[in-house]
Amino acid sequence: MVFASFIFLFWFLPAFLPLYFAAPPRWRNLVLTLGSFVFYGWWRPHYVLLMLLSVGLDYWAARAMGAPGSGRPRRFWLWFSVVTNLGLLGWFKYANLFVGTWNDLAPWPVEWEAVLLPVGISFFTFQSMSYTIDVYRGDVPPVRSFLDLLCFVSMFPQLVAGPIVRYSDIQHELQRRTVDLKQFSDGVFLFALGLAKKVLIADSVGPLVDAVYAQDAPGLLASWAAAFGYSIQIYFDFSGYSDMAVGLGLLLGFHFPPNFLSPYRAHSITELWRRWHVSLSTWLRDYLYVPLGGNRRGEGRAQCNVALTMLLGGLWHGASWTYMLWGGWHGFFLVLERRFGKVSPYGRLPLVGQVFCTFLIWTLGLVIFRCLTVTELGQMARGLVGGNGLGALPDLGQQQPFAWGGLWLGLFIAFALPRSDQLVARFHPLVMLGTLLLFGLAICQLLTQDFVSFIYYQF
Repeated sequence: MVFASFIFLFWFLPAFLPLYFAAPPRWRNLVLTLGSFVFYGWWRPHYVLLMLLSVGLDYWAARAMGAPGSGRPRRFWLWFSVVTNLGLLGWFKYANLFVGTWNDLAPWPVEWEAVLLPVGISFFTFQSMSYTIDVYRGDVPPVRSFLDLLCFVSMFPQLVAGPIVRYSDIQHELQRRTVDLKQFSDGVFLFALGLAKKVLIADSVGPLVDAVYAQDAPGLLASWAAAFGYSIQIYFDFSGYSDMAVGLGLLLGFHFPPNFLSPYRAHSITELWRRWHVSLSTWLRDYLYVPLGGNRRGEGRAQCNVALTMLLGGLWHGASWTYMLWGGWHGFFLVLERRFGKVSPYGRLPLVGQVFCTFLIWTLGLVIFRCLTVTELGQMARGLVGGNGLGALPDLGQQQPFAWGGLWLGLFIAFALPRSDQLVARFHPLVMLGTLLLFGLAICQLLTQDFVSFIYYQF
């Protein structure tokens, strides 16, 4: 099920919320868990069993860590959790890549039926695994109730595309939470802003990007239009989802951490990664970069750890060599900035120049990210440097004004307007009224277009 769909907006949510608030507080975790199973299992119900397996193994491992005289060292149970979670993730995300690569290179191809990727498996396995790591570190105690842990991992607002919430962020709210009128209205406001960002901007720019990437040899104009268009599309698609997730969390009594902090206004790639997909960036820092040694063994080792973290972060996104290249691209610039003292090589430029250079590097990285194959990447790279000629912009027919309007509006919002959470905190009546009007316009837009899933659902 998808937030930006009529079945969620006009069937699931109106049915779920009255049941949730009518239930006694001690039963609300159960209602939320069952509702999340319906939400997640709407596409393929049997994948709910996969989530149950992952959570059950982590619950068992964490309880064993906290049990005196369990018979095995705590480190054993930590590795049990990490290996089983990464094993499940590796099978579903990378088996097709490895077999496909083998069949392309080996003289004896293997007959293979492609493994179907469960939606959001990267997010809920990382979230469940972070709980056992935090138990091992002593940051949180082992949870007694399996239902509480299952509710934490499965709650539908952030289940399939984040933010990656840590158990310590909401452990007290899992036990007791309240929702007052202001918190509920803030949640509605954030959800409406997120839906408008997704439908009116990201989905409008999408046809322009898709049309260019469908070409075999895009020209210079089309290549750059698609490059900047995808930067806007993925930002408003993903930040729109995050706004909706945080807003839904507020409706249910949870406070999820913000996931986007105006990343396109960053002055360096290092700063941009502190602002983009914050929950994943901090997860990779705390659970991968730091265990690898961080900067404790000298600057040279720290640079290697940064590069390896970004390579693995690229691989986390999916089974494609272009994701690895994208991780390497960002690893290179992060290491380069460390060598300059954690500032960019263009740090002496005026602030506007620093922001532009950072955005340009990010945009070129997203070209790598968007390409499905290395061959497609080669064609786009050739187009960006004019190797396919000047070319012409794609003709999108009736969608043309919406695509270009969404692109320019997205650029203006990304660089000039306050973040969604800042608008909510300021709470101006005219802004609220405008948001509700945009929400209504987004609903009307859903009537006129085909279903468009969130980009990060595939991860």
